[in-house]
Amino acid sequence: MTYIVTEPCVQCKYSDCAAVCPVEAFHELPDRLLINPDTCIDCDACLPECPVEAIYADMSIPEEYMEWLEINKEAENYPIISVKQPALYGPGCKGQPE
Repeated sequence: MTYIVTEPCVQCKYSDCAAVCPVEAFHELPDRLLINPDTCIDCDACLPECPVEAIYADMSIPEEYMEWLEINKEAENYPIISVKQPALYGPGCKGQPE
């Protein structure tokens, strides 16, 4: 089993989850994060850290996010992120502070 990042991360890009990952499974794109399924050890550390609830176990992903299983497989093509950075708060971010 592995965890995956889904659509609510797009344009938000909180990195709290990446900062707690013990195996550096998170990778950074300009507008989101992804989890490398080959690196993830299913430790659950990232799950409670995501303020927009964008992370799911691959075995319990909602139907509307199923395509994200394949999207996260591309994670290895992007740089690893392992520290907390300011969130992106793009226009489509549902977790944007008021």
